[in-house]
Amino acid sequence: MRISRYGSADSACLCCAAIQRSPHEDWRKRFTPTCIRFSMLRGVRNHLFLMTALLLGAAGAQTVDLRLLETTDLHTNALGYDYYQDKPTGEFGLEYTATLVQNARKEKRNTMLFDNGDLIQGNPLGDYVARVNPLAAGQRHPIHAAMAVLGYDAGNLGNHEFNYGLPFLENVLKGAPMPYVSANVYLEDGDGNPDNDKNAFTPYLIQRKLVYDTTGRPYYINVGILGLLPPQIMQWDKSNLEGKVTTRDMVETARKFVPQMKAQGADIVVAIAHSGISADYQPGQENAAAELTKVPGLNVVLSGHSHQEFPGPVYKSIPGADITKGTINGKPVVMAGFWGNDLGIVDLKLNFDRKTQQWTVQDGTAAIRPIWDKTAKKNLVTPDPRIAAAVKAAHEGTLAYVRGKVADLTAPINSYWALVQDDPSVQLVSNAQTAYVKAALSSTQYKDLPVLSAAAPFKAGGRSGVSYYTDIPAGTLAIKNVADLYVYPNTVQAVVVTGAQLKEWLERSAGQFKQIDPSKTEPQALVDEAFPTYNFDVIDGVTYEIDVTQPSRYTSQGQVANAAAARIKNLQYQGQPIDPAARFVVATNNYRASGGGSFPGLNGTNIVLQAPDETREALVKYFNEQKTVNPTADGNWKLTPIPGATLLYVSSPNAQKFLPAGAQLLRTREDGFAEYTIKF
Repeated sequence: MRISRYGSADSACLCCAAIQRSPHEDWRKRFTPTCIRFSMLRGVRNHLFLMTALLLGAAGAQTVDLRLLETTDLHTNALGYDYYQDKPTGEFGLEYTATLVQNARKEKRNTMLFDNGDLIQGNPLGDYVARVNPLAAGQRHPIHAAMAVLGYDAGNLGNHEFNYGLPFLENVLKGAPMPYVSANVYLEDGDGNPDNDKNAFTPYLIQRKLVYDTTGRPYYINVGILGLLPPQIMQWDKSNLEGKVTTRDMVETARKFVPQMKAQGADIVVAIAHSGISADYQPGQENAAAELTKVPGLNVVLSGHSHQEFPGPVYKSIPGADITKGTINGKPVVMAGFWGNDLGIVDLKLNFDRKTQQWTVQDGTAAIRPIWDKTAKKNLVTPDPRIAAAVKAAHEGTLAYVRGKVADLTAPINSYWALVQDDPSVQLVSNAQTAYVKAALSSTQYKDLPVLSAAAPFKAGGRSGVSYYTDIPAGTLAIKNVADLYVYPNTVQAVVVTGAQLKEWLERSAGQFKQIDPSKTEPQALVDEAFPTYNFDVIDGVTYEIDVTQPSRYTSQGQVANAAAARIKNLQYQGQPIDPAARFVVATNNYRASGGGSFPGLNGTNIVLQAPDETREALVKYFNEQKTVNPTADGNWKLTPIPGATLLYVSSPNAQKFLPAGAQLLRTREDGFAEYTIKF
């Protein structure tokens, strides 16, 4: 006997009895739980109506349109607000994406909404909640409060979820408004036997989704949801994760769990993979979304991590990719940009096969919808006011925090030209790191070694868009400006390297540049846009040149491509050529020191300082001590001159206010970026 929510006895359920007497075992498994659930929700009358529809539908053809929606790499951008510039913007923000979600739901009756990670870190609001005014036990994270408005079905963990440590992440997940999955992170039990390792998080879910077919008849479909993330988190957040968890390859993990999910009744399987799209695949790879489409039984891949857009022209050369339909190897794949600038949409057409008693994916397409018109520079939708209301208190607290004064600034700081010349935005970070490490090592065995510093221009446009540059006016230097100079919550670390290793470090960094043919007179693109700017380390304390007429020794992934190539010229310390056997301390961050970016000689074994302080704290301390900051670069590196050559450099239109010698504006492109020519 079952009792409905209205208290009426349902002791003689004819439809249940009919199904249980059916010769079709799959009907018994599929529909009886439906009967139970609807008797509880709607009473006997609606229960009988639904079961009649289900039985009639099972006898005829059934086609269900199911729409899957994705947000990814929100990085705590609940609002369209640039905390670094302290002003609203319409180019990103979940408050705009939320309107796209509502519009997409109105178009299709059957929808599900997923988030693909890198959610809780990425802007000052995330730092405020994690560091300045930390979440109390059980308190809901502001970005989750915003997402609760939209009713997400599930979320996946990204690599940046681990930046603030496992205890903080655990507290965040306790207050989440939706379940989370992550299949390739395991608890480290220390026994060396991977066969008995246990998942650190729920690896997958099978959600029973009520859907309606094209004629309006109801059904339940079991949707399997598998979560995956880059195994490189063990390098990128080594100090937070080592000895606590371990990771496995994403494709291997999918091949393990998808058959289990199918055996447990999943009609379709969706992989929420915080992973980019790459043409090649090797086990353990960071960007494995394309390879995941080859896993049998996996129907859809929701991609992310790379801050790109699929379907889109960036991926037109990927084997098996159809950027018109939005598929790779025939399966729908979507990557919805970053910071909420796009909504990812996958539309599936499902058929129920009466012979096999199974749902099959007859067809699937993917598309992205932007919130911003890059050409007209205007919003395509209005913000959903419920999002701003949900994060109001945290937003106001963040504003008070970022507006706090640190020092006085005598001249403006920007990063518009940081990829082609020594730049104050990078120089200031190096100065602060050097001062911090010298003080920390002053009473250790390393006190007499020269201290150098490696820093990169984090905000230099590229895949994060034309507004992603540091641009700080002269006057008051505030916390928001420090966060603008250093956008990641990395901690200060230092490594010991030889002169030979130092040169290899710089050779890897020099892979940012394309090879220039000195015999050509037409403009040649200088920067490889596939090379992340955060991997372009400038090492201060030495002087050197970069000869871009030579091929790069390393690929953008850090693999040796041309072993005999040498771009780094005239590498010197205190005016003298560097001895390959000489030893140096290099101030850097936990990401780089532990192997992030695949730099030669950096794998965590030569770390001599693991400071508890974040690099931003070191910057604040340095600026406080300075009281007045004069941002200048010491010009310790330069590109080797190429007489007669014209280099093509892409930056913001605002860069023309700070034109270096030999540079001039060529044109402004439709995507908002400007092209400049440089001669020297």
